[in-house]
Amino acid sequence: MDIALRDRFIALWEKYFGSEELPIAFFFGDDPAAAPARAPGGHSCIVCELARVRKGESVKYAAEAVACGGAKRYLGFSGQIMPGFEYFLSCGNDRIEGERYKRTPEIVRETQRIMRRVPVGDGPIVFKRWDRLAAADEPLAVVFFAKPDVLSGLFTLANFDRVEPEAVTAPFAAGCGSIVHYPYLEQMSERPRAVLGMFDPSARPCVPAGVLTIAFPMKRFTEVVGFMEESFLVTGTWKKVRARIMK
Repeated sequence: MDIALRDRFIALWEKYFGSEELPIAFFFGDDPAAAPARAPGGHSCIVCELARVRKGESVKYAAEAVACGGAKRYLGFSGQIMPGFEYFLSCGNDRIEGERYKRTPEIVRETQRIMRRVPVGDGPIVFKRWDRLAAADEPLAVVFFAKPDVLSGLFTLANFDRVEPEAVTAPFAAGCGSIVHYPYLEQMSERPRAVLGMFDPSARPCVPAGVLTIAFPMKRFTEVVGFMEESFLVTGTWKKVRARIMK
């Protein structure tokens, strides 16, 4: 991790976004500075659990600490799908109550067939707030939990130097998929895009009502930090938005 980049972004964030929440980052590998997550007693959503990271605590997850089967898959720990998942995500059956997020079991089967797996690195997955990153860390993506005005600024930055209008993608996914799985896959692409997310109704109770996420693959985020002061952020237009953010 380039510490100069870390500190430069913190200064720019305060300048243009005030005291808004800093992003979190993730990477694979054991980190003694991160507290090991403990498996919850019952079902738990990892998006809810990441609230502690957003507050500044560094946490690492081994596979056995992830209670949700979907999260195990989106974080790359498992390629298994629970029996009857196609009914769980769609219309249900006489044994499973369906979430009705997809119209038919057949649609679910096809989405799972084409889903790419995350190639898990060595060790657990570590989550840290941006200001907690150390020189030895190698973040794969940077994730913002943002309200609309902040999201507007980040979305526009993601498009600032791109010709194509799809510099931000919003894939259908569980909450954890939108902040880990798809940003990681974008990090491995030749022309990485930011990932808009947290549309999953099951994960929505884990974040404030006015918050979505936008995740930048790390190599894309480095580019964005480099041109922030060339962008609309220096204009009177953004000053008006920033003033509203600061209220």
